[in-house]
Amino acid sequence: MSDTEFRDDDLERFAAVGAATLPAANEQGYVEHDNARIWYATFGTGSPVILLHGGNGHSGNWGYQVPGLIGNGFRPVLIDSRGHGRSTRDELPFTYQRMAADVLAVMDQLDIQTAAFIGWSDGAVIALTIAMKAPEHVSGVFFFACNVDANGAKKIAELSPILQRCLGRHAMDYAQLSATPDDFTAFHQALSVMMTTQPNYTATDLEQVRVRSRSFTASTMSSSHASTQTILPAPSHTQNTCILLESVTLLRYKDPLYSTRRCSPFFANSSSRLMLGPHMSRIYYHCRR
Repeated sequence: MSDTEFRDDDLERFAAVGAATLPAANEQGYVEHDNARIWYATFGTGSPVILLHGGNGHSGNWGYQVPGLIGNGFRPVLIDSRGHGRSTRDELPFTYQRMAADVLAVMDQLDIQTAAFIGWSDGAVIALTIAMKAPEHVSGVFFFACNVDANGAKKIAELSPILQRCLGRHAMDYAQLSATPDDFTAFHQALSVMMTTQPNYTATDLEQVRVRSRSFTASTMSSSHASTQTILPAPSHTQNTCILLESVTLLRYKDPLYSTRRCSPFFANSSSRLMLGPHMSRIYYHCRR
């Protein structure tokens, strides 16, 4: 399908039908962890790549990315974050640390010792938290729209039509997938408390990151390793971004969580680690509001 057919800048297609349907999973199930049931699914074979969705969404939002990963010899692993999609939650407040622990519990269930991580928004914060707290399980991280402290979150006085379409789709998916289908409003409010108060990482905290990582934001980009780690917050969730990776494929997205464009794998080198540093020697970065 051509790139033009995947354009959905106003998210009208996403609001109407959501992302592409996921292929049949090799394995899916639940992990009982910390008073919650965490849903997961695996696809394909090869080196594991764990995809972590954004806030209010669910793993089905990766429907356009999973087939590309499978076709390129990877093993995508999807996880519905605590309280999202098919996963349940308890009455305690949401924290990124608890969500990171949930992911590690799934890895333990699947006997995955190390994996590459792709995270969007809240999923990116979770991936970063795992990289900081359990680096021995992380071969690399690709994350975008990732705040490192609460100051990175923009206050929204009124939802734009695009955000209304996003939340409308999330609410419909929640009603279809969740064990508590009528509780989206309460769930969204509880999640918003976390989003506006967490995370709270300092520069000293970030200096402790010792895994390869690459971050993309709507106006800035950083790529680094070990003590030179620099992570910058994204100013907006509603900006168009085009990234051209040399010797890889064109990845275009508007909010990759909700994207209706194919996202080919661009993060693996010959060692099945994240494609980073010299493997991405030329990057053309463009964004517009």
